[in-house]
Amino acid sequence: MHRFYVEDIARDKAVIIGEGAKHISRVLRLRPGDTVLACDGAGGEWDGKITAVSDQRVSVSLSGQRPAKGEPRVSVTLYQCLPKQGKMELIVQKCVELGVTTIVPTTSARCVTRLEGKDVDKRVARYQRVAYEAAKQCGRGVVPRVTPPMPLSAIDPAAHGLTLTAYELAETPLKRVLVAHKDVIDVGLVIGPEGGLEEREANALAAAGAIPVSLGGRILRTETAGMAALAMILYELEG
Repeated sequence: MHRFYVEDIARDKAVIIGEGAKHISRVLRLRPGDTVLACDGAGGEWDGKITAVSDQRVSVSLSGQRPAKGEPRVSVTLYQCLPKQGKMELIVQKCVELGVTTIVPTTSARCVTRLEGKDVDKRVARYQRVAYEAAKQCGRGVVPRVTPPMPLSAIDPAAHGLTLTAYELAETPLKRVLVAHKDVIDVGLVIGPEGGLEEREANALAAAGAIPVSLGGRILRTETAGMAALAMILYELEG
């Protein structure tokens, strides 16, 4: 069954607008009476029956509300230090597919890319759109949020049940830490930029409560590290 995010939900009615409406009317050529799977993007899912169709707006009647499938038990916030231009979209897309909850673009000493002025809102909106499309494609019940950028120094490890820093000089394997924290349901994950984190940055995070971990014997690119660590975390903690 075709799956769409719905808006303006009022009791047992909702609408699909924008590209979703165009896809229904022009590509799928669905008509009143046809059924769809409706999701509110915040964890709710319904059986939907189309009641009216236009290129800009599709009205849907809803029934059978239930929790949406496709959401992990564990919430993971990815603090991704900004990579070179063009890589962040890939990171957002693949981490949404893997199950990330929130993505926080982060600035650190070795970041080559800087978001400033008017670029900030425009770039974050672009990242959020990528997250939306990825969530729709892979059947997520929640559209992960991409926040405005923040400095590495503003990360509060205590905000999560467990905060991990992927650090190339760390000696403790990620798996060992996860095995020791099997019951945690809220994880923060810090990934450095090209060139990695400076030692003083890693030490400051550790002093604040983040655990530095190794992702293995090979040094991963920044666009690979977050995906690999996220997959490991969810595999180990979801059981």
